[in-house]
Amino acid sequence: MKIIILGAGQVGANLAASLVAENNDITVVDLELERLSLLQDRFDLRTVRGHAAHPSILKRAGAEDADMLVAVTQSDETNLVACRIASTLFNIPTRIARIRSADFLEAEGGFLSEHFGVDHIISPEQEVTETLRRLIEHPEALQVLDFADGRVRLVAVRAYHGGPLVGHELQDIKRHMPHIDARVAAIYRRDRGIVPTGITVIEPGDEVFFLARKQDIAAVMRELRHMERPVKRVMIAGGGNIGRRLAARLERDYEVKLIDHNKVTCTLLAEKLHRTLVLCGDATDEDLLEQENVESMDVFCALTNDDEDNIMSALLAKRMGAKRVIALINRAAYVNLVQGGEIDIAISPAQATVGPLLSKIRRGDMAAVHSLRRGAAEVLEIVVHGDFKTSKVVGRRIGDVALPEGSSIAAIIRGEEVLIAHHDTLIEAEDHLILFALNKRIIPKVEKLFQVGFAFF
Repeated sequence: MKIIILGAGQVGANLAASLVAENNDITVVDLELERLSLLQDRFDLRTVRGHAAHPSILKRAGAEDADMLVAVTQSDETNLVACRIASTLFNIPTRIARIRSADFLEAEGGFLSEHFGVDHIISPEQEVTETLRRLIEHPEALQVLDFADGRVRLVAVRAYHGGPLVGHELQDIKRHMPHIDARVAAIYRRDRGIVPTGITVIEPGDEVFFLARKQDIAAVMRELRHMERPVKRVMIAGGGNIGRRLAARLERDYEVKLIDHNKVTCTLLAEKLHRTLVLCGDATDEDLLEQENVESMDVFCALTNDDEDNIMSALLAKRMGAKRVIALINRAAYVNLVQGGEIDIAISPAQATVGPLLSKIRRGDMAAVHSLRRGAAEVLEIVVHGDFKTSKVVGRRIGDVALPEGSSIAAIIRGEEVLIAHHDTLIEAEDHLILFALNKRIIPKVEKLFQVGFAFF
């Protein structure tokens, strides 16, 4: 597929890395030569220096025969104009725009589609806000992903010594919880992925990915580790787009304090937020954190635009007694460095955005794609089409499907019904399959497996 990416920032660079690895023809456009040079040194792709919304630049990038344009610059206006030009002048089939402003995101109906030719919208800030909200809802989890409009969740949790199921085989789950249907989709042990079977034994320190209905998540987590008390108090450092959105989402159900160093920003936040206590100050100020009782906070979220400030404030809050700390980290190298140490969770906005983009780019009918373990693995929601003759999966039981090594089907969503997958579960046309891939290198094999034969058409 020939894809033009507008913007070589964190989101554009991460997307380019993912798509080049899957043998796509990628061209990246940006104004900064240094960013483009770094990408060209690392990956097999073309670069064009220039303004992303100028027709001449798009033409140089190959817009006349491109299959897709992904506009992910820092400017909403540039992204929208680029999509409009891509639609009217070059007739590029698929146009995706990154939108940050709530005004654009909340526009009525198909405003952006009708007037700017945008087929799909992505919002890193919105994705990160939802990720944070789910982590606060399940404070013991490392990652929480929604499927089927939130009815099913995939949760990653660290198995602790003393958990009822730790040291036991997975088939014991049914004995412990006879009324709950859950599926362990994958286990990572010392950074090595394992596709589990019924006799796989959970060891302390294992990173366990399990899938269950939303209402059953807490019960399954209790089998793997000691449960922490529910979150009541949250402190947020940073009043930017993500900090403000998160506070607005949380303030009805939690006690929320928000710290920002900018007085003008604090005044605006105090007007927009109704139950959040807005504080003007530096989140790395030990006296301020002590004065605001950071030791009583269940979750501390460092969400400023500065990676170093986020790391320092999160480490300081943890040292002063905050139960759990989460840091927003833009640089991939920093994420790998701090994740799992004193900082409980490091979140990459770029990585959170790549999944929704990949669902629009992958071959086959992908309802959702989520990156796991900082892009090393993926979980896919695949819609299956065809019949027994034209499909390699429809009309077959899961145990009879020739899944690529390192992949497993965890659940089936059939209309309003959620079926946790077992080897004898029959796959029907139009089912949504939740499939776990331990390594993204097997994704092309997965896509090929779910392709429909020409006879179907």
